[in-house]
Amino acid sequence: MEITFKLFATLTDYLPESRVDNAVRLQVTEGSTVQQLIDQFHLPEKLTHLVLVNGVYVDPADRVSKVLTDDDVLAIWPPIAGG
Repeated sequence: MEITFKLFATLTDYLPESRVDNAVRLQVTEGSTVQQLIDQFHLPEKLTHLVLVNGVYVDPADRVSKVLTDDDVLAIWPPIAGG
């Protein structure tokens, strides 16, 4: 199955060179979870602040069990500081 994986701000450095802007289309195994993708791309836990699947927030406690489906969009933002 195929999903869109988007990383924002400093996290874009973790995407492969084949990315288009901040996103890549990925072939993933049926039953893949949000946490498996986070682990696959070696994203530091402290930088995976806001995680959305199809625009819906995924709580950190639910990332291990949240299964992705075909054509999902997984988007991750780091903490943002401003002032």
